[in-house]
Amino acid sequence: MTTIPKMLVFGLGGLVVFSMMLFLPAWTFDYWQAWVLLLLVLALSNWIPGIYLMRKNPAALQRRMRGGPGAETRTAQKIAMGCAWVSLVAMFVVSALDHRFSWSSVPTAVCVLGDVLVAVGLCVASLVIIQNSYAGATVRVEEGQQLVSTGLYRWVRHPMYTGNVITTIGVPLALGSYWGLAFVIPAVVALALRIRDEERLLHQELDGYRDYTQQVRHRLVPGVW
Repeated sequence: MTTIPKMLVFGLGGLVVFSMMLFLPAWTFDYWQAWVLLLLVLALSNWIPGIYLMRKNPAALQRRMRGGPGAETRTAQKIAMGCAWVSLVAMFVVSALDHRFSWSSVPTAVCVLGDVLVAVGLCVASLVIIQNSYAGATVRVEEGQQLVSTGLYRWVRHPMYTGNVITTIGVPLALGSYWGLAFVIPAVVALALRIRDEERLLHQELDGYRDYTQQVRHRLVPGVW
């Protein structure tokens, strides 16, 4: 399948899956928080970066569309990604159930703050792809891959995951749920395990990575970890 049809299928498939995870548990389409989040995710995580990469770096776009636990080659990564995906699905479903049964009373301002966090996190992840064309959805070192230590990589070693954490915190707030925040912790733990295993691979296979870790000490959050 060529890049454009594949991107369309990828985007529409994601839209259908996310919609089912939200509107079926909520049992209503009268859920403005879900509509806003879907538009944000669709635009900022798929269409805008997809169109940019299709024009500037089709190889990077192909790498971004090859993800998920099944696409990983390392057992630790399959487990970490599986846990992360389960946490994400649970976050969406519980947040939608929260809307249906009114477990939380979340002010509109907090929902908007959640949307801002989601947008910022997705923009950070998209910027990482622009700065590092080898930033794929799976953990592997490509032939001829170069170490990137500029841009966002000057501040943390895994800026894409930093964007993912920001997005993860924003999602339940954007959906109007405090209960959904409970799944942020297992999602971040799974991400930390993924980073630990990824760094073992990078130390072994990516030239210059060991020296880079001496220059940039923090993996995810500047000054913290």
